[in-house]
Amino acid sequence: MNNFTEELSWRGMIHNMMPGTQEQLQKELTTAYVGIDPTADSLHIGHLVSIMMLRHLQMCGHRPVALVGGATGMIGDPSMRSSERNLLDEQTLRHNQEAIKKQLSRFLDFESDRPNAAIMVNNYDWMKEYTFLEFIRDIGKHITVNYMMSKDSVKSRISGEDREGMSFTEFTYQLVQGYDYLFLYKNYGCKLQMGGSDQWGNITTGTELIRRKEGGEAFALTCPLITKADGGKFGKTEKGNIWLDPAYTSPYEFYQFWLNVSDEDAARYIKIFTMLTKSEIDQAISVHNQQPHLRELQKLLAKEVTTMVHGEGEYRKAVDASQILFGESTSDKLKSVDEATFLSVFNGVPGFEIDKDDLPVSVIDLLSVKTTVFPSKGECRKMIQARGVSVNKERVESPEIMITAGDLLNEKYILVQKGKKNYYILKIK
Repeated sequence: MNNFTEELSWRGMIHNMMPGTQEQLQKELTTAYVGIDPTADSLHIGHLVSIMMLRHLQMCGHRPVALVGGATGMIGDPSMRSSERNLLDEQTLRHNQEAIKKQLSRFLDFESDRPNAAIMVNNYDWMKEYTFLEFIRDIGKHITVNYMMSKDSVKSRISGEDREGMSFTEFTYQLVQGYDYLFLYKNYGCKLQMGGSDQWGNITTGTELIRRKEGGEAFALTCPLITKADGGKFGKTEKGNIWLDPAYTSPYEFYQFWLNVSDEDAARYIKIFTMLTKSEIDQAISVHNQQPHLRELQKLLAKEVTTMVHGEGEYRKAVDASQILFGESTSDKLKSVDEATFLSVFNGVPGFEIDKDDLPVSVIDLLSVKTTVFPSKGECRKMIQARGVSVNKERVESPEIMITAGDLLNEKYILVQKGKKNYYILKIK
């Protein structure tokens, strides 16, 4: 059994840990859980830290539990947040749960008969029949208001400027999360809860509830909140979250996110978001530092995370698609790129629409009559003669070459390159 806390420590994944946690993990196979918000039917890379903690836990011989917060997701965690969440209906909740489990299966082993096979649970299942009177009688009496008020997540909401305070619903969040821990402790032998550093108050409420109600001992471990070196929020782009579901964030966009992180961030992220060993990472950082302009560390990070989330095939497609923009791709590779990836690569590129009835058409008429890629036939002809025009990554040798329906990419697009950096997408109506 490998040492779980040592593994997390060198990776920079421990922010706080309750005394005795390491001893518990070394003593026996330990069940530990992480809570996951089910308000969407996909995880995003903000969830990846917790997922990687569960993965390392299982790799070290312990049993991971992924708790989908169907009940707590209906309330709204007061930590780092100023607005409450919307109520989910049960059908949506179950759909989201199944989608999340499918994604987690890429990281965790749910199917084996080993004693540390992963488990997924939903706190809605044990909260939906629990009446308010039963809850305040069984749980509320064990935790004082003074104790709850002392939590940073509560104090920041009550004393924060430009805020409306917090509702009773949100105030009780730590009790509900504490009860989750108690339930898992009693029914699954769970002795460790993990999460982000902003969850420390909620997690320790659970350990206190277990101590007061059961006389038991339970532990807490949190990881740092991941930020970017420039202080920006990790995992956010102009389009919003970077999702694990390819329907929301294409594998190409996913790959590009990791490829474009800074050198400083790459050196941290490769420890947190990959399973590479310490020696492999140290070697990669050393190589990168010798020629940082080659961005080898970012390429390795992007490869490892994209392959882990989307598979080897999608990683290869993302690399091929990346080469399209830099003139290293071929017509054959361009034709193999699926529509979603193609549109991701050329997001924001100017475009024109033409009727399918206009095909076949000479390339000079296509680019200077049917569209205004060139303002005149004369300018188009001059650029073609200077070998500066390509259609679908093939250089145009003559202005009289015909473009036909057989040239369409994904049966509806034509890619035009004018000079080295100017691209246009022609879409067939």
